[in-house]
Amino acid sequence: MKSECTSNLAFIINVLYNHQVIAYPTEAVFGLGCDPDSSQAVNRLLQLKQRSWKKGLILIASDYQQLIRYVDDSVLSKQQRDIILKSWPNPVTWVIPARPETPRFLTGLFNSLAVRVSAHLPIQNLCRQYGKPLVSTSANFSQREPCRNLDEVKQQFGATFPVLCGSVGSCLHPSEIRDALSGKQLRQS
Repeated sequence: MKSECTSNLAFIINVLYNHQVIAYPTEAVFGLGCDPDSSQAVNRLLQLKQRSWKKGLILIASDYQQLIRYVDDSVLSKQQRDIILKSWPNPVTWVIPARPETPRFLTGLFNSLAVRVSAHLPIQNLCRQYGKPLVSTSANFSQREPCRNLDEVKQQFGATFPVLCGSVGSCLHPSEIRDALSGKQLRQS
C-alpha cells in the first residue's frame, strides 16, 4: 500500500491544536513538528525522537515576528539583528538568548533558543496559517538517518502518522547553526 500524506492544511493545523506531532518537508529532510506552547506535544515529540529535553529544540517560523515572543530581541545590537535578518529566509539557524518566560522544555539546559525563518514553501504556508512557529527536529528515531521522503517517514513512524504533503528542498545537509551574539558557527551546513 502506498503511503499517503495530506495537502489539507486545515487538517494538519487541527492535529497541531490537539497537541499532536506532525511530519513535514523542510529544506533538506522531513521534520517533526509540534506546537511550541504545548508541553504535552513537546513531550510526545521528545518521546518519538528518544531525545532528552536537556538538549533544547529549534523553532522554525515563516517570519521573525513569530519568534519574538520566545527570544529576547532586546539583547541584540542593531548590527547583530541586521546580520540575522539578512540571512533569512534561508536554512540558517541562530541561537539567540531566550526570554525568561520561554519554557525549559524548549530551551533545555540553556538560556538561549535556536530559531530559523524558512524560505521553504510548505513551512512558510504552515506557519503562516497556524499563526506561530513550530518546534522542528529531523524526522528520525535516535541513531537512524533522517527521513528524506514520505515512505521513509511512514516506515519509521507508521502509516497513519500525520504528514504534510510536499517535497524536501535541495539542501543536502541540516541547517547551519550560528550564535547570534558572537557570530560563531556552531554547525556547518
